[in-house]
Amino acid sequence: MTTNGKNLQKIFLACFGLFAGTAFCMKWMEGDFVYKGGKFTIIGLEISYTREKVTAILSGMDDHVKTILRYHLCFDFLFMLAVYPGIAVLCLMARNKSTGIVLQKILMTLAALQLMAWACDILENYCLLKWIKGSAIGNEFNLYHFIVVVKWIIALAGALLAIPLIVRKYRVTQKN
Repeated sequence: MTTNGKNLQKIFLACFGLFAGTAFCMKWMEGDFVYKGGKFTIIGLEISYTREKVTAILSGMDDHVKTILRYHLCFDFLFMLAVYPGIAVLCLMARNKSTGIVLQKILMTLAALQLMAWACDILENYCLLKWIKGSAIGNEFNLYHFIVVVKWIIALAGALLAIPLIVRKYRVTQKN
């Protein structure tokens, strides 16, 4: 492995550690996401709930749940610091192990696009924090959903392309 490859691996491991720690904390908090006796989820707020349901949840939850949700979103900012650079590094690691020029360009593009996914996630959290404070959810709700979908597509595309390439290349290297 080259020096560049070893450095990327160290960066990835640091990102993975922060990812695991923040994911654990956020998962732990999700048990407190209760509205009218039922559970709600961050994924629901991001993707599947209607504007009316998001409005009802954010305006109708008690102060304890609002506090926990704010904490969750703060931990999500730390999570972002791990996940998007981590996916970018995975793309770069896969790029370093790939020989095809087109594939290398795709991986480099996906690595760079993680900045856009990160920006989308920041904007998503900003909207949720604003709405928790009591701001009305206006016409930006459709834009909010679009931003969330863009974030997920970019992040998943990077991870789902890079991981199999790294694993495959690792297995081939180990056999030789």
